[in-house]
Amino acid sequence: MVHRDTDTRKKTKAKGSVTPVKKRSVTPVKKGFVTPYVLKGRVWVDGPDGTFIGYGRVVLIERIKEHGSITRAAKSMGMSYRHAWELVDSMNNQSPGKPLVITSTGGKNGGGTVVTEYGKQAIEAFWKTQKALKRFLEKEGVKYDTPLRAGQARRTANEK
Repeated sequence: MVHRDTDTRKKTKAKGSVTPVKKRSVTPVKKGFVTPYVLKGRVWVDGPDGTFIGYGRVVLIERIKEHGSITRAAKSMGMSYRHAWELVDSMNNQSPGKPLVITSTGGKNGGGTVVTEYGKQAIEAFWKTQKALKRFLEKEGVKYDTPLRAGQARRTANEK
């Protein structure tokens, strides 16, 4: 199963980058207060040689798992094969003796790419950490709640 995040951004054709497409609305929290701000963040793991794993890299691994090919995975993300291969190579080189992805060259039946058990564990650990960060940000975001109007804030405080 491939993880489908609730990301509201779309891919652009240029470099596989993403841009916002959805307007944010003000979310009521409790009477007299709104949350005009939303804390957001993403997890990535840096190693001595730079980024080891992060959101885009995990999605790439999931697409490789789904399509069985770096080429098709890259195409599904609007990414060049070269860039996808460089990301896979970087992850495999930084991995502690266990590759996340194994590739095989073509032949009679063609080549292919498989995600290793270690790669599957890395995907699972990443999404678990990302969900924990999301819960933390939702909890901490309440600190940024603001009163709609000073009068409503005083009235709300007096209602307690």
